[in-house]
Amino acid sequence: MPGENLLSGPPETLLPDEPEAREALASGVDAATVAASHPAYSAAWADLADRAFSAGDAVTSYAYARTGYHRGLDQLRRAGWRGQGPVPWAHEPNRGFLRSLNALGRAAEAIGETDEATRCAQFLRDSSEEAADTLR
Repeated sequence: MPGENLLSGPPETLLPDEPEAREALASGVDAATVAASHPAYSAAWADLADRAFSAGDAVTSYAYARTGYHRGLDQLRRAGWRGQGPVPWAHEPNRGFLRSLNALGRAAEAIGETDEATRCAQFLRDSSEEAADTLR
């Protein structure tokens, strides 16, 4: 195809906005309520993972983060992602997935699952260096 840049790599994947869930979470509705009403909304799961981790419950944090991560993977695939390529932090709807991925790695490290923690850290950096730097 003329003009096609074959060296550019895979395109960015931009997840769709979920305004109802986003606005509920932003207005202070409890993350558990948002997750129950909008189970595909990774940001609610990331909030739950962060809350559990802050409370010293790494196992529960791991479970919440794993849910947000898998829900995000489902959305990425529906948005055309093929297992690699940028998932930019600058696109706000991507942040729930990226935060869940970070939380999964953090909780995995806390429970001694070093291989999973390393994989998550690399996946986060490969997806968005900005997210990896921001969430450290």
